[in-house]
Amino acid sequence: MAGGGGMNITSKLAIQSGMNPLILVAYRQIFATISIIPFAYWLEWKSMPRMTKRIVFQILLSSLTGVTGNQVLYFVGLKYSTATIACALTNLLPAFTFILALIFRQENLRIKKTEGMAKVFGTVLCVSGAVLLSFYHGKVIGLGESKIHWSYAQKMEGSNSSGKSNLLLGPVALIGSALVWSAWFIIHADMSKNFPVPYTSTAYMCFLASFQCVFIALCFDHSVSAWSLHDAMRLTSALYAGVICTGLAYCLISWTIERKGALYVSVYTPLQLVLTTIVSWAVLQEKLYVGTAIGSLLIVFGLYAVLWGKSKEVNEKEDIEGTEAEAMKDKEKGMKNDLELQPYVPSKGNHNVVT
Repeated sequence: MAGGGGMNITSKLAIQSGMNPLILVAYRQIFATISIIPFAYWLEWKSMPRMTKRIVFQILLSSLTGVTGNQVLYFVGLKYSTATIACALTNLLPAFTFILALIFRQENLRIKKTEGMAKVFGTVLCVSGAVLLSFYHGKVIGLGESKIHWSYAQKMEGSNSSGKSNLLLGPVALIGSALVWSAWFIIHADMSKNFPVPYTSTAYMCFLASFQCVFIALCFDHSVSAWSLHDAMRLTSALYAGVICTGLAYCLISWTIERKGALYVSVYTPLQLVLTTIVSWAVLQEKLYVGTAIGSLLIVFGLYAVLWGKSKEVNEKEDIEGTEAEAMKDKEKGMKNDLELQPYVPSKGNHNVVT
């Protein structure tokens, strides 16, 4: 999730330079596929489970939801809003994932228990912090001006004419992105049980998404100049988003989903907001407001409330499984001892006595 903060900044600058967000998404999948295929071959080719029709269908759904749908909506929303708003609305992901996980029975509510209340309370805090940060600024916090100033960023912001915010399209696209991405978490949590190879699943997913995103981008803009990567920021943004934020990040997310579940992973997304706010202030010299600070604190508190509840739930489950395993061993040991102590009783047969 740490890479997402930098991606929001570089992608926003690439879009402000005139790059079509759909083309940026298409290049992102192409670079991601190229970067992840060697690792999938070297690390998982020999141990890859048998491919079934169910797994193929789940990979297709994963590419449509977790990559194509999620990223197309997100970058369109980023074009018509700001990096901070994009991060703020992405924090609806834990709430959407929690609700879908409850519907598909991947999570238990357990509202009467402490861990259940912690997960619900933490999710509410995360969403509340994101909403507060998006709609309330307040006074400027006097942190002074950052000594790190990027003249290129200032130039792009001054010359940009197509990146004006749209109060309806931008937020709606970003909310849709969070909803679609949460669906991918649920799909992948189920798929990872029968296909636990994160590099291979990510490679297949990005490979299919490459064709999907290129097709969508060509439908809106097929001019050669629009696909050019002559600008350094466009090339850097596409490479960074593809290799780091898709190739590496999706492998780590897949690996973590397999071991911890969908909700555990999705709750880390609020950290992007904090990182993006800091980077925006340090590099782009954006002002830090009271609402931003309070919202970020709510998000962090909510993050660790959910993690605490999830951790306690996992520990309780492991304790129960350990107790049941010990009881089974004791039962088997007792049965073995009973067999060993059972006296030998000779059979009563007819014996002929010879005189």
